[in-house]
Order: sequence, then structure tokens, then C-alpha cells
Amino acid sequence: MLSRILFYSIDKAIKRYRQFAQANIDRAGFAITIDQWLVLNVIQEKPDSTQIEIAERTFKDQASIARIINLLIQRALIAIEKHPFDRRRSRMIVTAEGKRTLEDMMPTIKDNRAVALRGITEEEIAQLQYLLEKIFNNCTNQICHEEQLPNQSTILLPMDTGLDNAIGKPVESAEPARTIYNGESQ
Repeated sequence: MLSRILFYSIDKAIKRYRQFAQANIDRAGFAITIDQWLVLNVIQEKPDSTQIEIAERTFKDQASIARIINLLIQRALIAIEKHPFDRRRSRMIVTAEGKRTLEDMMPTIKDNRAVALRGITEEEIAQLQYLLEKIFNNCTNQICHEEQLPNQSTILLPMDTGLDNAIGKPVESAEPARTIYNGESQ
């Protein structure tokens, strides 16, 4: 039964949130998608980001990012300018219209989050975030381990994140990293 599979429940919740959030963004009169909003935010935070970096930060493929960037340029939400220090490169900047869009959307974004998190305590949110990060790190560490070159036999993995009780409270000291030799913990 799908409802008993954790990853199905996570995916179901994310998809429903995105549908709900996009409907509210549309209803508020913003002609922008959640993915476009994410890319716009990444460019605002770090204008020197490459398309590859934006793809990595938003968990989108590079082709999708290229399409989104083109749409944002067409809508005059971002512009391309020469890089100030490297004339071979260009960089993306958020235009005044893009900044206004980000600012105007914030109340809708905050309302969407508040509705989605209604009835969930701060402690539960911290615990959920901690557990999701743990799943992410488990999968990231596995990918790194599988991509290891044949002549490399050592990889360091953290044994503990330094957070107590799965709720995000820092502990005095985290356990030291352990070393893995050819798949065996030392």
C-alpha cells in the first residue's frame, strides 16, 4: 500500500504543497511559477551563479534552468551583464522589476507556508527538517561513495551532525568522523 511508504508520503506532501502554493500565487495575480521564483531568488542571493550552480541549488536539470532563465529575461525580471572582473564571462542580475516581484510575492509565500505548517509545532518542524537533512545526507554520501574512483579507498563520513534529540538543538561536541576503508568502518 503506497500510503505506508515514507517516500511516497513525502512526495505526495511536496506535490500537494506546490499545487496549493502555485494556485495561491496565480490567484494573487503573479505571472510566475514556483520554479521561476526559486531561480530568481538564487540569482538575487548570488548574481555570479552559473547555470550549473543554479541547477544544483534548485534541484533542476540544466535544460529546465536555461528555459527558466530565458523566460525571466523575456519578462525583464533578470538581465545579463558583462562580468566586472572577467570579460569572457557574463552574469545575471535581478532587475528592479524582478526585485519588486520578489518583494511583492513575499506575503503570499509566507501565507502559503503558514497554512501548510498549521498545527505543527516549532519543535516538530525542527525535527522534520533534521530528519529530511539526514535522509538527504545519507543519499548524498551514498552517491559520493559509489562515484569513488577505483584507486581511492578512503572516504570520511560524519557519524553525527552535532544535533541532539533530532530537533536541531546543538550538542556540546559532535562525534568525530569515521573513516571507511573499502566499505568497512574503522
